[in-house]
Amino acid sequence: MTFLSRLGVAAAAFFLMLGSALAAPDSYMMDFQQPVTPVMERIKSFHDILLVICVAICVLVLALLLWVIVRYNEKRNPTPSKTTHNVVLELAWTVIPVLVLIAIAFPSFRLLYFADRAEDADLTIKAIGRQWYWSYEYPDNGNFTFDAFIVQEADLQPGQPRLLTTDNALVLPVDTNIRILVTASDVIHNFAMPQFGLKTDAVPGRVNETWTYVPAEFAGQTFYGQCSELCGTGHAFMPIMIKMVTKEEFATWTEQAREQFARVDAPAAPAAVANAPAEKDAAENSMTVAAASAGVPQSE
Repeated sequence: MTFLSRLGVAAAAFFLMLGSALAAPDSYMMDFQQPVTPVMERIKSFHDILLVICVAICVLVLALLLWVIVRYNEKRNPTPSKTTHNVVLELAWTVIPVLVLIAIAFPSFRLLYFADRAEDADLTIKAIGRQWYWSYEYPDNGNFTFDAFIVQEADLQPGQPRLLTTDNALVLPVDTNIRILVTASDVIHNFAMPQFGLKTDAVPGRVNETWTYVPAEFAGQTFYGQCSELCGTGHAFMPIMIKMVTKEEFATWTEQAREQFARVDAPAAPAAVANAPAEKDAAENSMTVAAASAGVPQSE
């Protein structure tokens, strides 16, 4: 095989790797994951523009340095100039960077305001970070709640990613403006979903707001994220799994969820109160097993 043929095969393999990395996180990715929401599409577009600007600045500075090194070295310029000031040059290297920063600031502010919150949300859900799992509430659909724990490696089904799969998925409808309220019950966590452009702190005693919108073409797909704030020994074991469904499937699922899961505002039954310590111990044991399997030391 000739050198050019080998180079062509290597290039084809490289681009196949990039293509396979679009749908989900993968090793050696060269770019963001595939944008799913309008927010993430704008984030990627802004990132690409900044990358061009940064490369242009680096190339310009490198060219100026090389020019100075070659043109004004001791061999070519044995008698250096005594000039100490150049008004035009000093104005240029002050004004041009300011103009570049102003040009970057306007699209940056527009993106920040666009990603901040949904003015007219069709659905509201609440994500609560806990040590070390997530709880979700659906106040608009019966006010039920459930917890989402990591699935242990031994219990994973074929196709389920390790450290990213939970026993209960956050189910959301496509073609819907969804308001997401984020808080925590113990320490600071972070609700992050890369393909949605979501990364919001979950702070105890405070409710932060973000939003998302997923087009209909992504119905039936599952997306994965993680807590992105160091929150303790179980930080790596509280993933976020979001399953996107059609509006009809979401309505059917909420009917079943009202019966399967508890209401947020329902009074605690005696049996539930009696079982609370056991459920807490089971949750702590689950996190301990997960951390131990990954070699993470447990705090006292």
